[in-house]
Amino acid sequence: MLMNRIGPSTIELFVANADGSGERKLFTNSDFDYEASFSADGRWVVFTSERTGYGQADIYRAHPDGSGLERLTDYTGLDDQGALSPDGSQLAFVSTRSPDHKTNIWVLELATKKTHNVTGGSDVQVTNGKPDGFFRPSWSPDGQWIAFSSDRLTEWTGHENGAGAGHRQTLSVYVIHPDGSGLKRLTQGNVSAGTPQWSADSRRVIFYETSLTSTAVSGQTPGTASQIVSVDIASGARVEHTSGPGMKVKPQFLPGNRIGFLMKAVPRDAGVIEGIAYNDGAKGIAGAVRAPAWSTDGKLVVYERHNFAPRPQGQLLYSWDPDYEYRYTDVFPQFSKNGVLATTDLASTIGNAQTSISTWNSDGYSGRRRIFFDPTGAAMSQSWSPDGTQLVFGFGTFFGGRNQRPAQIKMMNADGSNVRALTENLPNAGFPNWSPDGRSIVYRVWGYDEKHVEQRGLRLMNLGDHSVKALSTEWDNFPFFSPAGDRILFTRQKRNDQDFDIFTMKPDGSDVRQLTSTPGTDGHATWTPDGKRIFFMSTRTGFKDEREMYDSSPQPYAVVFIMDADGSHVRQLTESRWEDSMPVYVPRKP
Repeated sequence: MLMNRIGPSTIELFVANADGSGERKLFTNSDFDYEASFSADGRWVVFTSERTGYGQADIYRAHPDGSGLERLTDYTGLDDQGALSPDGSQLAFVSTRSPDHKTNIWVLELATKKTHNVTGGSDVQVTNGKPDGFFRPSWSPDGQWIAFSSDRLTEWTGHENGAGAGHRQTLSVYVIHPDGSGLKRLTQGNVSAGTPQWSADSRRVIFYETSLTSTAVSGQTPGTASQIVSVDIASGARVEHTSGPGMKVKPQFLPGNRIGFLMKAVPRDAGVIEGIAYNDGAKGIAGAVRAPAWSTDGKLVVYERHNFAPRPQGQLLYSWDPDYEYRYTDVFPQFSKNGVLATTDLASTIGNAQTSISTWNSDGYSGRRRIFFDPTGAAMSQSWSPDGTQLVFGFGTFFGGRNQRPAQIKMMNADGSNVRALTENLPNAGFPNWSPDGRSIVYRVWGYDEKHVEQRGLRLMNLGDHSVKALSTEWDNFPFFSPAGDRILFTRQKRNDQDFDIFTMKPDGSDVRQLTSTPGTDGHATWTPDGKRIFFMSTRTGFKDEREMYDSSPQPYAVVFIMDADGSHVRQLTESRWEDSMPVYVPRKP
């Protein structure tokens, strides 16, 4: 099975002195380690690693010189964001090992290997299909409390005034006893706050705080801002420790009344430097480093460096399905009748001003041929003709820019020659799919036509005479004909609740059936080759971390599922912390 994953292609851990000198890699033989922290005595660095397979996250520890590597967790899924207790006997961490596969705070006793779900109590859980995630555990130095962030008691809310596929995340900071009792909220719902850490006397919790915005990627884009705040857990007294521009996250109290933190998403031309910073004006490592954590004495800092170079097509990924080997593919993968794979070459994870189309051999990752590229726009979501000799695709501007710039449906030969337009510039048209009988294509329209009439929904074009029929007038997208040609699969954003769900209809637009009804997003649905099942991505397991901790990931909660064609027998296929979507089975060789 090929599938797409949006996230870094490599992450390496580094250790340096607090002033940035003496930088060195923690490991020289691993390329996907992250979320590191020091033990209280400075003898260990706890971290997450995908060294058993890309996507499979487990927690390890090693000495600060990289020696003494020890695996601490082995759940088949996500274990992440580990923090050792002050006496080193217990590990608090984030895991999706609960039955609903949402994130919770768990504690592991290292000696006995026993675990318990700290946030699993009935007074803490809100299992109603809303975000309901728990993140970033931090032990108080006296061992009596665990601070964490959570989006419990919040709604799935979108960006682009409710018409976008991404979702905002509203976080609050809480404290709880390690046995799950004494839950206490430290921040209020008119801000979003996260990455909590404790003062040395266990009296204060420090965190970042940012105002709520209409954008789903606020902490991932330049120009956004947050401040570092601390709260006295007994009195609630607040102190704001920073001011000015820049997204400031991952704060930590250090000796000598110092505070270290990460500055990211800095505004352009504002004189603010991205990297590790301190409240006294001192600077550490500059540049695109992430997730710093300091030793208790403040002398050492461990942090990450991310690489967002494209993953190799066909890179082996961890498989949660024993019947299939998972491999990476670029987006919108589709095989022709002859076994040739076509993909959209993603230029960037946000925006996609320019993308090309490539074809590959039947294995899905060798013999790349870049068949179409035009720097004036993005070529997106190609679809094969039934005989495998032609492709249709969208070309222009999509996603966030679709309201400002046009897009057309185009057709070309399988080698990229004889490109011609099938639609006009307006309304914005894209995401076409060819019918199995070869007579028509279905696609979505958005925006205003040349007569300034608003257009929404799916359209069916007869390729014989180019006549167009409106199949729907709702916010519908990503249409796909079933292999038998009797149904069209699509994603609809419902106007009553703004949720995205999966629907099917007959090719004439009748008999519309809703297959999913989970709060949030179910989308990017495609048929399996036999037409009996449907792949889709979903938010139903919630965020896996604070959104502000991601870079260039508009939908970091995305998990791949599969269900029967009538919406029954839903099964989860991936369980990584990254944005997973767009799976396709590789045709078996005769």
